[in-house]
Amino acid sequence: MKPVVWSADEAAARLAGPTADLDAGVLRGVPAIVVDDAHLLAPDALRPLALLPVVCIGVAAAGTAAGFDAVAGDIDAARHLASAAHERPNAAASLAQVLRASEGLATDAALLLESTAYATLQAGPEFAAWLAGRGRRVRPEEPDAPLLVDDDGERVLLTLNRPRLRNLFSAAMRDALVEALRGLAAGDDRPIVVEGAGPAFCAGGDPAEFGSVDDPTTAHLIRTTANAAPWMDRLADRITVRVHGASVGAGVELAAFARRVEATADATFCLPEVSMGLIPGAGGTVGVPRRIGRQRTMAWCLGGATIDAETALAWGLVDEVG
Repeated sequence: MKPVVWSADEAAARLAGPTADLDAGVLRGVPAIVVDDAHLLAPDALRPLALLPVVCIGVAAAGTAAGFDAVAGDIDAARHLASAAHERPNAAASLAQVLRASEGLATDAALLLESTAYATLQAGPEFAAWLAGRGRRVRPEEPDAPLLVDDDGERVLLTLNRPRLRNLFSAAMRDALVEALRGLAAGDDRPIVVEGAGPAFCAGGDPAEFGSVDDPTTAHLIRTTANAAPWMDRLADRITVRVHGASVGAGVELAAFARRVEATADATFCLPEVSMGLIPGAGGTVGVPRRIGRQRTMAWCLGGATIDAETALAWGLVDEVG
């Protein structure tokens, strides 16, 4: 379907009346709206659109179109983002809603909102289609601990330890990380370093575990009681994350909470969840926008690009490349 493009004047006229909800929204077959010359649209005119389940993309220079979910520098880039929203309309619109509502929320409340939306999408058709296309994967039992803890008395080093699988973030790794961080929260104020063993920091959630909990309500309750994100946030001032190789999904999301993120020159970063019919679910809708802004987070998730370390540094996703 061809993306809908409005001029600033047309957007203002359509949104001024009582039928704005008839012109846009996932249930209307219009999951994304592109507004050209978005900087000319007054914030009051944009407010009705921001209440709808639709991705609002403005064509404008960065920093000149507050209130839009994403901003593109030209109409072609905006159409590309809108096309991505059309491919996964439920996930795209849900992400836009969550990012809007999360701004200014306390971490715990924002994580609850993220998990609720994530669980809803887990029960939806887009994620089901992704699961069906991926096929079932089974992991053999792993004898090694998924997390290594090295306490030298001066600092604590936490190492993600599934190197053969590029440290895919499993439930066992998550639980071990939560246990370690919980203990450190109750102790002293020594520095904490988080890194990954092997060729990559963390290549995202383990695909073998996606969809392994049939009931999305149970999955939501697990995610809200056994989530490393609130502990990373609570201990953020003490944490340095060292990223090398691939950082995907949960690898990006958890690192974003740390006070300091250091990346090697070969590090890459990607948030692919929308293409799976989901949104970031390991704290990414909270920690990532705090570092790079809501609009850039939305555009990045929609576009699905893998960015390099220098781009991550320019965005503010990492603090040092070396």
